[in-house]
Amino acid sequence: MFLDEDIKITPLGAGNEVGRSCIHIAYKETSILLDCGVHPAYTGLSSLPFIDKIDLSKVSAILITHFHLDHAGGLPFFTEKTNFRGKVYATHPTKVILKYLLNDYIRIINASSDTDFYTERDLKSCIDKIIPIDYHQEIDIHKFKITPLNAGHVLGAAMFILEINKTKILYTGDFSREEDRHLKSAELPSFPLNILITESTYGVQCHLPRCDREQRFTSTIHNTIKRNGKVLLPVFALGRAQELLLILEEYWNNTPSLQYIPIYYASALAKKCLTVYQTYIHMMNDKIKIQALTKNPFIFKHIHNLKGIEHYEDKGPCVMMASPGMLQSGLSRELFEMWCEDSNNHTIIPGYCVQGTLAKEILTEPEEIDSIKGSKLKLRMGVSYISFSAHVDFIQNAEFIEHCSPQHLFLVHGEFTEMSRLKSALAHRAAQRNVEMQIYTPKNCETTAIQITGERTVKIVGEVKEESIIEGIIIASGRGEVRIVKRGGESIENKRTNMLENKITEITEITETNQITNEMKDKPTNEISENKSINLKDKISEIKVIQRVIITTNINNSVIKSTLLDFFSNSYVKDKNIWIGDIKVNLEEESIILEWNSNYINDVMGSTVGRVIEDVSKKITCCLGKEEALIKVLRNYFYVEQNDGDILCQGVRICLRNGSFSVENGEERIREKVRGIVERVGFIYE
Repeated sequence: MFLDEDIKITPLGAGNEVGRSCIHIAYKETSILLDCGVHPAYTGLSSLPFIDKIDLSKVSAILITHFHLDHAGGLPFFTEKTNFRGKVYATHPTKVILKYLLNDYIRIINASSDTDFYTERDLKSCIDKIIPIDYHQEIDIHKFKITPLNAGHVLGAAMFILEINKTKILYTGDFSREEDRHLKSAELPSFPLNILITESTYGVQCHLPRCDREQRFTSTIHNTIKRNGKVLLPVFALGRAQELLLILEEYWNNTPSLQYIPIYYASALAKKCLTVYQTYIHMMNDKIKIQALTKNPFIFKHIHNLKGIEHYEDKGPCVMMASPGMLQSGLSRELFEMWCEDSNNHTIIPGYCVQGTLAKEILTEPEEIDSIKGSKLKLRMGVSYISFSAHVDFIQNAEFIEHCSPQHLFLVHGEFTEMSRLKSALAHRAAQRNVEMQIYTPKNCETTAIQITGERTVKIVGEVKEESIIEGIIIASGRGEVRIVKRGGESIENKRTNMLENKITEITEITETNQITNEMKDKPTNEISENKSINLKDKISEIKVIQRVIITTNINNSVIKSTLLDFFSNSYVKDKNIWIGDIKVNLEEESIILEWNSNYINDVMGSTVGRVIEDVSKKITCCLGKEEALIKVLRNYFYVEQNDGDILCQGVRICLRNGSFSVENGEERIREKVRGIVERVGFIYE
């Protein structure tokens, strides 16, 4: 219908995963991307969001929340290797720091590949295209008004408010509600939201009090040094690294017995990074600003910069802070492999680890690990997880969500299990407070449509008498049907005096609604007089026929859902139903229910949808082979690769032998989920 205007939200990355954050927002002809990161567990094209699902030439803008690679690492590929021609916005610190991080990133990944992911020339061209913005600066992008807010998390991190007519959307990116040694906490919006898209990194986990974490951190380091061991702190070059440096500097100042032990900040970017932080002290919290009045808080007495492993001399105990943070490559991986077989040494993981990385693997305490060269190494060193990750925990996230009181809540940037637990916990809290809130956990490439409130100017053609009431009339316009609905007894009543003259009258600010009364208040239709060019009386619609078809099936609804979303290009998910054009498919009941407003096109489409469902239910021969069908279904949930005839699915190997699949290796939780999918696909082909 003409006034059924939806905003469509699609994760192209970070849907039921942590990594390659990229959220597509579309309203009418305007679309915006929120972040465009890479996945730290993959390299090259496989690390990118699923950008082939949209037409990038129609994207008006990309908004970058912060400089971490999982939110911005794909930007040069978007701007230089695709047909994207829109604008790019980020805060001033994000633009400056991103240049250094991406330069280091491409140096590492291009060295391990025969083809360049993108080049230094691409990077320079990309950075030049970024438009720097300030917090609270308003930007107009076609129908959207964009306002960035402080997100905490890292220097320059932003949340984005998007306003369309009267609908307000907030995308948090990564955010922190806890003030630390140098950063402010995230801002709270000053008004309720219609839609909130928030991270769910830690699910229902709660952080230890900050003082307890710092005490455990420093005591673990102190005890390791006492036994003549080395401490490895895998971190990203910028972000939590600066916070940990401030903690270590303070502890060394207060502990004379440690002051002969070196602390190394091992990064080619170390000096540049600290210079940037010194430049933007004015964007930090009051504590660091006060320190800056007497001395530069980022000039350290006990911390030494180390450009590379070739500059390191192994002469006894030390503390080594090295990047990257998940041990997948680089200097931190080299040092870990050098030290992991000595039980005197210790690795502290200070932040969140993504599935599929070495940092995540060693937290499960394996007896040995695979080196980069392929050999086996014994894991004898101690491993601790002490989180200083600047992400909200469950309590902070729940309180933030309740403050924003959104009608629709989208959870992204979280692993499937943690996100599911968070959804249940938030739904329980909302029920206790008697609050209605739709909660969505969309997978990558799954579109959710939300109907939004808008305003229009509607023309009434012809003469209308003073006593006429026009509630619920549907009249024709040049673009289709327009529904006119009385707005709180105010807008139409206040305009009635303008209708007394025999001319075209404009009624402004008619609010769109979901329900139409379609009645004339017992007034005869001849009170709307005839116009010479358009006979309004002939345009009145008083009867609608709604077709309703019930299909009984014994097949799993998830198979039906997956089939329909794959089969029909104009399909999407809205309010837990599947919509195929104007056909609503309700999968929530015991039977499948199809509904649509009857007309020739909808009747044909409804019949087609019904036949597809019945064909799947009868288990007719599928046009896809068994293995191909399994891969398509798995890609709705996981990142999937094929290798030597087997299917690799986030560490789980699926082998096809004599027409049957076997599920091997990998984490038990993922293995069980994969096994369930394999069984359901196998059922179709029995």
